[in-house]
Amino acid sequence: MAAFFKCAGLSKRFGGVQAVRGVGFNLLPQEILGLIGPNGAGKTTVVRMIMGLVRPEQGHLLFKDRDITRMSPWRRVSLGLTGTFQNSRPLRNLPVLANVMVACQSPRVARRGQWLKTMEARALEALEFVGLADLAMTPAASLSQGELKRLEIARALSTEPELLVLDEPFAGLNEAETRLLANSLAQLRRGGKFGRVHSEGCAMIIVEHKLAELMRLADRILVLHFGEVLAEGRPEDVVRDPRVVEAYIGAEVA
Repeated sequence: MAAFFKCAGLSKRFGGVQAVRGVGFNLLPQEILGLIGPNGAGKTTVVRMIMGLVRPEQGHLLFKDRDITRMSPWRRVSLGLTGTFQNSRPLRNLPVLANVMVACQSPRVARRGQWLKTMEARALEALEFVGLADLAMTPAASLSQGELKRLEIARALSTEPELLVLDEPFAGLNEAETRLLANSLAQLRRGGKFGRVHSEGCAMIIVEHKLAELMRLADRILVLHFGEVLAEGRPEDVVRDPRVVEAYIGAEVA
């Protein structure tokens, strides 16, 4: 099966700091790639280049056979690539449901011509998927950190992505919330119940420090260290790689 997302030779410098150097990988439809590494390894810079928020100095990005290296973030969303961030910034004075309805106005969603449901119903469907339907009319400002993370994912899902980039989605979630969200993401990848996205499945790139859940969820793991690819492979192989153990995981965990 041909890769439907590819990045090659991504490099980015901030002042005198080489944040990312020569990073590249491919992604298949419905594949989940875990992106891990120590703090400062370049993970967030890589995902921001993928989402179009940071422009690489070198390298290129291809999505569904289109060069998106210089494409604006909103055009990437319309093409089917969206993501979430470490720090949630909702429209705090609006209800949770309204926050998701704003994302439902993405040109990608509006032009599909499949509006058998109202925008409100579609937003509620996204909230149900992440377990926030009971808080639909609650002001976003009153949500906990874990609930804000789930709201971010609901907003991203409402744009009907084919590739979903998640930057630390489990941060701020307790054990039960983490397990519930991990199960929902696994279901999203397989396809089944969430609109077009969930019927056809969705590929994901996930940056995460909670390794136990990520290892169960991901098909492959890419390890960054000092802005470069240190290792790549199946989760069970990566956690046993001596270089990864020394640089990030630690011998006791491995």
